[in-house]
Amino acid sequence: MLDWTSTPFIVIVVLGVVGLAIPVYDALRKERGEKKNKLYSIISVAALIVTIFIVIARVLSGDVIAGMDFSKDSITDDMFGSFFAIALLIVSIMVTASSWNYLRGITASASYYSLILLSTIGMVLIAYSTDFVTLFIAWELMSIPTYALAAYAKRDPISNEAALKYFMFGALSSSIIVLAIGLTYGLTGTTNIGESIKELSSLDSGQFPVLILTVALFVAGFGFKMGIVPFHMWLPDTYEGAPTTIGALLAAGTKKAGFAAAIRIIIIGMFALQLDWSIALSILAIITMTVGNLGAIMQKSVPRILAYSSIAQAGYILIGLAIAPYSDIGLSGSLFHIMNHAVMKSAAFIAVAGIAIALASYSLEKYRGLGRRMPFTAIALTISLLALAGVPPLNGFWSKLVIFESAIDSGTQVPWGSHLAIAGVLNSALSLAYYAWIIRKIYMEESEDMRPVKEPKAIKAVLAFTIIFIVGFGIWHAPIYDFAKSSVPLFIGKSDTSIVITPTTQENNDGKPSLGKISTDTTLHFQSTKTVLTTT
Repeated sequence: MLDWTSTPFIVIVVLGVVGLAIPVYDALRKERGEKKNKLYSIISVAALIVTIFIVIARVLSGDVIAGMDFSKDSITDDMFGSFFAIALLIVSIMVTASSWNYLRGITASASYYSLILLSTIGMVLIAYSTDFVTLFIAWELMSIPTYALAAYAKRDPISNEAALKYFMFGALSSSIIVLAIGLTYGLTGTTNIGESIKELSSLDSGQFPVLILTVALFVAGFGFKMGIVPFHMWLPDTYEGAPTTIGALLAAGTKKAGFAAAIRIIIIGMFALQLDWSIALSILAIITMTVGNLGAIMQKSVPRILAYSSIAQAGYILIGLAIAPYSDIGLSGSLFHIMNHAVMKSAAFIAVAGIAIALASYSLEKYRGLGRRMPFTAIALTISLLALAGVPPLNGFWSKLVIFESAIDSGTQVPWGSHLAIAGVLNSALSLAYYAWIIRKIYMEESEDMRPVKEPKAIKAVLAFTIIFIVGFGIWHAPIYDFAKSSVPLFIGKSDTSIVITPTTQENNDGKPSLGKISTDTTLHFQSTKTVLTTT
């Protein structure tokens, strides 16, 4: 039983109290104007910083269960959840801090910051959830505030259209997930994820078609948030129409929460159930990368370019998930890129937000001469774009390298593994076409007006952090990669498609054994006998 000092509960209490208190305080306070916006931004950022420091401190103290835990509680306090919690909290801090400049002139700022904090709770709880009901509640807590945030510029018809599309596809995604959860409960009689996987591994052959349908529904439901093809249709319009800072939250935040849910349910379940979906996921990865990059090349609006780029990045992450059964570093590579992409993509969107504040345009043509007009924002945007393209020695290069290396490593088990790596490299090269196009506009072309413009201070501060992160962890990438490796199970041996999961029994700080633990101390190996999922 988790106590009130566990990481998920701390996140709920700190962010929940602040998120609910801000609108109440705003309703009681008579003062209006710019000071109010700045105050709420500071309070929200402070709450997020306190939360992330607590999460990091618990990880460093060893109080968090290593690897991935499938406990009988509805939420768990494991390294996998903490990894995503840190990534998502970084995104929320960047979005909240940069919103102070972006929201100038908007009086209803209290609800804006409150919605971000509540959505952050949902994103983080998805990563910690070990029960389908809890996961779905967290999923809706994440989604519903972002529907309102996407339409925050309520007098803008484009923003309203974007929010409506987002809501419709989001509702469809939620309904598909509910259907998948219902089928799982009907097959197993439990909503606990670990127990469900255990029960599903012993189904009769007559129930196997329903199991295949259930997995397919989970892939489709989570696929909408992850932005993988063919579930990506809403994404470019929404990212363009929503406030640009919220575009960062969607591209770098909710997308990652979708991957957290997919890894805990689909990928780990795939191992235990002897379902070889690797080829299907590989095809989705290649199609997603290609469609995203080709779509980005044809755009003239920078937010739409970043939206299609985000689709392509989801394809790279899918590579690691697809070959996870055949490479020990597949999942680690995907988590490594998830952390890096969270910062890189947030930096790009926030830089675009700063440019929109100064130049009142999202058109690529307005980026001519930006290197002289907004030098700091221009260099931050350039670094983030080069990192997204995977240019060394920036952090995006190393995470892509690990993913492609895992695909090559899987070639000893599956003949198409190396082809998947080649597809990833070619798509990374293709992405340079539109990234370099933007950079060329910034530094090699001139506009009619080359006068310097004022760069928003809050956005500059956020971009300064991203530059340090991208360059720093590009030069010294080991800490994040080691953190990623400690957050996933260790897979040993790759001879066949079935797997035996034998969790080790270890004691928590309270002296009680860890229930159903799958951690880096766990022995996972492939064999030709029937799959068995053992929980203690």
